[in-house]
Amino acid sequence: MTQVADFVLQRLSEWGVQRVYGYPGDGINGLLGAFDRADGDPEFIQARHEETAAFMACAHAKFTGEVGCCVATSGPGAIHLLNGLYDAKLDHQPVVAVVGQQKRLSLGTHYQQEIALDQLFADVSEYCQMIVHPGQARHVIDRAFKTALTTRGVATIIIPNDVQEEDAMPSPPREHGSVFSSVGWSRPRVLPDHDELRRAADVLNAGDKVAMLVGQGAADAEAEVMEVAELLGAGVAKALLGREVLPDDLPYVTGPIGLLGSKASDKMIKGCDTLLMVGSSFPYAEWLPEEGQARGVEIDIDGRMIGIRYPMDAHLVGDSRETLRALIPLLRRKKDRGWREKIEKDVREWHDLADRWAGEHFGRTINPQAVAAELSSRLPDDVILTADSGSGTNWWARHLKLRQGMRASLSGTLATMGPGTPYAIAARFAYPDRPVIAFVGDGAFQMNGMNEMITVKRYLDRLSGPAPLVFCVFNNQDLNQVTWEQRAMAGDPKYPGSQDIPDVPYAAYAELLGLKGIVCADPKKVGDAWDEALSAGRPVVLEFKVDAQIAPIPPHIMKEQGKKAVKAALHDPQATGIATRGVRQKLTEYAGHLPGRGKK
Repeated sequence: MTQVADFVLQRLSEWGVQRVYGYPGDGINGLLGAFDRADGDPEFIQARHEETAAFMACAHAKFTGEVGCCVATSGPGAIHLLNGLYDAKLDHQPVVAVVGQQKRLSLGTHYQQEIALDQLFADVSEYCQMIVHPGQARHVIDRAFKTALTTRGVATIIIPNDVQEEDAMPSPPREHGSVFSSVGWSRPRVLPDHDELRRAADVLNAGDKVAMLVGQGAADAEAEVMEVAELLGAGVAKALLGREVLPDDLPYVTGPIGLLGSKASDKMIKGCDTLLMVGSSFPYAEWLPEEGQARGVEIDIDGRMIGIRYPMDAHLVGDSRETLRALIPLLRRKKDRGWREKIEKDVREWHDLADRWAGEHFGRTINPQAVAAELSSRLPDDVILTADSGSGTNWWARHLKLRQGMRASLSGTLATMGPGTPYAIAARFAYPDRPVIAFVGDGAFQMNGMNEMITVKRYLDRLSGPAPLVFCVFNNQDLNQVTWEQRAMAGDPKYPGSQDIPDVPYAAYAELLGLKGIVCADPKKVGDAWDEALSAGRPVVLEFKVDAQIAPIPPHIMKEQGKKAVKAALHDPQATGIATRGVRQKLTEYAGHLPGRGKK
């Protein structure tokens, strides 16, 4: 007779789960035995920590469109999942977490590792249920998957360890209280009201200077976004989670928006009279048009999120692709292309400025912008790019130009440290023949990335291959993003006690594990280092010694932040270096406005 744990894994497999990311513990002993008996269907992938297992499940959902799945033991193991699950919740990714619990007999006794898991997971989960009877397993699992897919959120299944080892009941008894569920789900077509579509078209047709902002909700609507942009003569800015919606080589794609955005995006937003947001919950009002400046149309599949970032004149609740398809016949092609021509000119000037910023080094230390800029032209076709949270994210967003078919993601809404490395590992498991490159700061790599190199070592035979797998580490011995935030947002100088971190030989550590380690400290050899890493044939830790004093300059300086940055600089231990680099970078920007500059 099979056990409940065997039935659980069988049902996961029927829902299409091929890999479950997790870490063992006695609270899931029944499940571990079932994984052994399942013979890889589904497969248990051992991460180094439950948090990174949850990040891997989230990344699987992001890059495949399937439900990601993770497993953890009771008590502390379950607690460790939370950060990764919140990453999935906030970025709207379908993830199912399976967690162990103490025996039913001991619940309520303040038993060892007894945690009120239903309460712990209540906020992060769209559905959270404990299986207390073998006959429940079928419908709880089915509903968890249906909920995760429908809400694009997290569902949590809690299984006491004694229930895991009971005899399975694939079909519950036919009696009052039993329900009979099925595997299966289909994506619905969600379309807005026709009158609202007409209202949206009227707004867009009336506008002379249309700006578009797209997020991950537009990921399946590339052709439709391009057609609308062409009809309206609009430029398209991309929220970080929408990086892969359109390739960056389109002349009207202005790139990222916000604090780490491009000047082309900033100019477009400042000058527009109409804003079309598609599948984005970009939250920063200071980087959107001033209230009253522009009329607005928004498309979002979640009616709870529509019209809460900027006052909209038309609220189109629906799937982005289906809604745009219904909207296109109602739009009129704008004859005056002056606005589009201005946007394209600004895009060319922005790319020129970004290249010149990246090409300027200070002394013998590598400009971190150059790390991204040198990679950009070397990006392999079909590459999957991940990024962690930190100052390196600025260069990832600004200097990497995605081409058709490339994928890219990061922790967009939670913006947590730590997911860059596990995202890359999960991407490689899902697509073993595709190149994968992660951008990770030294702080995040010390936090959990170094440990996950042991995971790479464990599965080296599967993660190696001709397609590159590169973990690019920015070594500046500074928690750099927060350092700059202290200066610009709090008006405080850098506090070395919290911001300085140890200099660790990351490439040498990789070599100890049997991986390829490359370290580059010479500004003239950044491109050569990338060439070596991309042709290594096995996973690589590529360590760049980069300058911590190059500021992630925003597209425009907010008055209050400027005042605080000046105040902080008066007592900052790196004041001289910051001033030198800041002046030089601004002079480089100014030089682009001189006759003959900014042209290609």
